Amino acid sequence: MRTEWMNTQAAPEPATLNGQGGMSRRGFLKATGAVGGGLVLGFFVPGAGRVALAQPDKPVSAPNAFLRIAPDNTVTVSINRLEFGQGVHTSLPMLIAEELDADWTAMQATLAPAGSAYKDPAFGMQMTGGSNSVKNSFVQYREIGARARAMLVAAAAQQWHVTPDQCRTDKGMVYGPGDRKASYGELAESAMKLPVPGKVSLKDPRDFRIIGKPTPRLDAREKSSGKQQFGIDANVPGMKVAVVARPPVFGARIAKFDAMKARAIKGVVDVLEVPTDRGGTGIAVIADGYWPAKQGREALGLEWDTSSVEKVSSDKQFATYRELAKKPGIVARDADISRLARAPKKITAEFEFPYLAHAPMEPLNCVVDLKADSCTVWAGSQFQTVDQGAIAKTAGLKPEQVTLNTMMAGGGFGRRAVPTSDYIVEAVNVAKAYHATGKAGPVKLIWSREDDIKGGYYRPAHVHRAEIGLDAKGNILAWNHTIVGQSILTGTPFEPFMVKNGVDATMVEGMGEPYEVPLRLSVHNAKANVPVLWWRSVGSTHTAFVMETLIDEAAQIANVDPVAYRKKLIGDKHPRHLAALDLAVVQSGYGKISLPKGRAWGVALHESFQSVVAYVVEASIEKGVPKLHKVTAAVHCNQAVNPLSIEAQVQGAALMALGTTLPGAAITLKDGVVQQQNFSDYTVARMPDMPQIAVHIVPSGDAPTGMGEPGLPPLAPAFANAVAKLSGKRLRKLPFELNAGTKTA
Repeated sequence: MRTEWMNTQAAPEPATLNGQGGMSRRGFLKATGAVGGGLVLGFFVPGAGRVALAQPDKPVSAPNAFLRIAPDNTVTVSINRLEFGQGVHTSLPMLIAEELDADWTAMQATLAPAGSAYKDPAFGMQMTGGSNSVKNSFVQYREIGARARAMLVAAAAQQWHVTPDQCRTDKGMVYGPGDRKASYGELAESAMKLPVPGKVSLKDPRDFRIIGKPTPRLDAREKSSGKQQFGIDANVPGMKVAVVARPPVFGARIAKFDAMKARAIKGVVDVLEVPTDRGGTGIAVIADGYWPAKQGREALGLEWDTSSVEKVSSDKQFATYRELAKKPGIVARDADISRLARAPKKITAEFEFPYLAHAPMEPLNCVVDLKADSCTVWAGSQFQTVDQGAIAKTAGLKPEQVTLNTMMAGGGFGRRAVPTSDYIVEAVNVAKAYHATGKAGPVKLIWSREDDIKGGYYRPAHVHRAEIGLDAKGNILAWNHTIVGQSILTGTPFEPFMVKNGVDATMVEGMGEPYEVPLRLSVHNAKANVPVLWWRSVGSTHTAFVMETLIDEAAQIANVDPVAYRKKLIGDKHPRHLAALDLAVVQSGYGKISLPKGRAWGVALHESFQSVVAYVVEASIEKGVPKLHKVTAAVHCNQAVNPLSIEAQVQGAALMALGTTLPGAAITLKDGVVQQQNFSDYTVARMPDMPQIAVHIVPSGDAPTGMGEPGLPPLAPAFANAVAKLSGKRLRKLPFELNAGTKTA
């Protein structure tokens, strides 16, 4: 596997930022409190109006907010996100280090706790999601570095009785006339006494020496050596461990259990009935460790009352969805489709996508230390602001009485960003029940792998139905399209901003563009007793597959090369798409080299989170099973902050996407019960499935766009398009069912 990147092209003049997108002096914090002294800086951009979710807020200050320069010259950066594999523990410090002119070898990072100072500058809440971490903090973190640098230079100039413009900085040092020099650590204390500049100029991208360079991760050594502490490793003195027996059908309630048998297990200290998500109840077994808690749960002899909750069965659900898809729904995008009925050629296609579990390698967990007037929590939270509020409400406290420590997390893919804060609320409820018995001390709630797979909040199941009319030459005349599925935003705080006229924006994202096609799009919002949530790349997990396989099929009907067909439909309105597609084609050798016998090319292109990824793949069918051999990826994410992180994200996203094509990659329900429970019956891609991947980055000096998720959507359709060439069948389902494919024209 390899990544290639290029130096950025000429970019606009350096920006002077002090208004929207910048920060005024009053938004900064200057405080002591760091051990051994030093310079501490931090700020919060209130809303900034760049995203629909941004809400007005007051600037706030907090001790030790973002940046600390210690006397020994180390620079510690507080990360306002969750680090769970995407690399922000390195990329965000790179932004500060660039403008600070820091010595990269002296950089350190730490995850910030929940706090108003750490809110996303665009969303107005502390969160990690939507591939927004680098994108939304690109200016924020650079300004912190630039202001700190200006204060250090001012301190040096004051000591040396020279003007600041007579000084320069490099690798953690300030240099002045007459061979004067001082380290940042030496200057930090005096810099603290100076006013924070209200206006700074940021570097021209052409002058970057850290941003854009492949940089090993700051947390790589700890993680590769096993020293890194994740949420599940948290160990607080006096802590007990809890597991919860949850209803087999979502929202059901406990009818009967045998607490005595569970208490008979050595190490079990309590057995308590607790509220669970969606109005259900369950049984918490609290013990001296995980194993006795788990054994105690197995001894409960549980009986459940499921009489008052809906019991979903996947077969019936898909049958209902297919019937709905034949009827017009709520119009999300309108177009004239009058030419559909008389089109000489047609494509009628029905697609099915199952529920998907997030299945991160680290199952959910949370430590709660609840006291009468405070609550301290340790968790790998993606939604610190939301979770802190939920903890406070559940515990009967004020948010300021809650300390939420952000722990490293072993993956998440959206599961740790739940508007209901389900697993954290459950943990607090367990702690409340435990303390109500007169006991004290922290409680650590751990989900097993089976709990995680069966525990809900899945990528929704969807059915798409497309009717496309083409002329004799294969040009698209009209396209009528219907999507059926559950809304993930209805009933959440995001509904007012992202559900318009009954259309959940995440359900239809990725439909249509960049192609100039007359698309009429409608949706049906289905209801089901299955909790659903965003899953890496959200709606694009299904819309990209539908769009890119149908465009490929149309190209086949037109008897036009699929790359040429796409480029014609894109036209000249989407240069970033064309740049990514062209780069993938050139680097793969598509159309220039001969593939081994039994292999075929597959192409797909998709934009999500404002980044474009194009794939050209090589695939075969071996003993009736599709096999992916080689992947060439081209990425247009504007300024590449850390090419190594982009490579890792594309590799991981491609493998995760490949997993969605494999047999068994589906969550199914029967009579309301999830049928899968572990990796033995819920398929995820493994190392032997990994193809050879080459990642190429389109050069750009524009501000970064998202990169954590965009590598996922186009992989499966590119693979499917290659399989269609080999088998003569168009695949309409994920995971792949080659025997159920539709013959191509």
